[in-house]
Amino acid sequence: MSIDQYRVFGNPIHQSKSPNIHKAFAEATKQHINYQAQLVLEAVFEHTVKEFFATGGKGLNITVPFKQRAFAMAQAISPAAEKAEAANTLYLNEQGQLVAENTDGVGLVRDICHNLNGELKAKRILVLGAGGAVRGVLQPLLAQLPKQLIIANRTHSKAQTLAASFADLGSIDALPMGQLKGQFDWVINGTSASLAGDLPPLPDGLLTNNTHCYDMMYSAKTTVFNTWAVKQGVAQANDGLGMLVEQAAQSFKLWRGLLPPTAEVLLALRSELRKEI
Repeated sequence: MSIDQYRVFGNPIHQSKSPNIHKAFAEATKQHINYQAQLVLEAVFEHTVKEFFATGGKGLNITVPFKQRAFAMAQAISPAAEKAEAANTLYLNEQGQLVAENTDGVGLVRDICHNLNGELKAKRILVLGAGGAVRGVLQPLLAQLPKQLIIANRTHSKAQTLAASFADLGSIDALPMGQLKGQFDWVINGTSASLAGDLPPLPDGLLTNNTHCYDMMYSAKTTVFNTWAVKQGVAQANDGLGMLVEQAAQSFKLWRGLLPPTAEVLLALRSELRKEI
């Protein structure tokens, strides 16, 4: 019996936890699949994608630096991928078209609302950053009907451009970091700065003991952003490991028609990370 083939393409890729995640999903749902991480040279990305599907491959996850190129290849594009202008999931539909999907934003929202029991509706949300990671999550965040969503970025013009492209979906604005004021219910860090030991230059007074902070990055140790948030006395500070697991679950559902359980997978990953400290 042939086993359906799945891969995650990236460069670098050695750090990927996706094979372990999807192996656990397959075991939990009794699906027989082979999912592996594959290093792809930048010069041959499109060729490698085409070859994978031409030889019977069933689905791909796409990570840095190929999400925009994957999006550009597709003949059919989901609304989420179209707004994000990037794809983290590829598969062929019944017509043989390459379909681009982006499950990152749904993964973030599901982690916040399901795993962390958070509430985004009618809340004031600050999102830090204006790169691809942030673009990928704005549509699902706005779909939760927050009271206001503000993007702040070191380069203010990038935040302005991003806010303008999502203005049709809800209340979204861009402000320079120095002009932020008032208090936020949620502060979501969509930059990778804290992994390098850096923090955005945020003014005082944005956080309260009711604020929830979320770093879309994750590491074995608490990220610098979350360490800072805890020192500010916030209600909760979480990293993006749950987002990683939940976006993977959405990809698995697209491919296999089943939404796998995620709680035990997330606990196992967290345990593995702690061993790395």
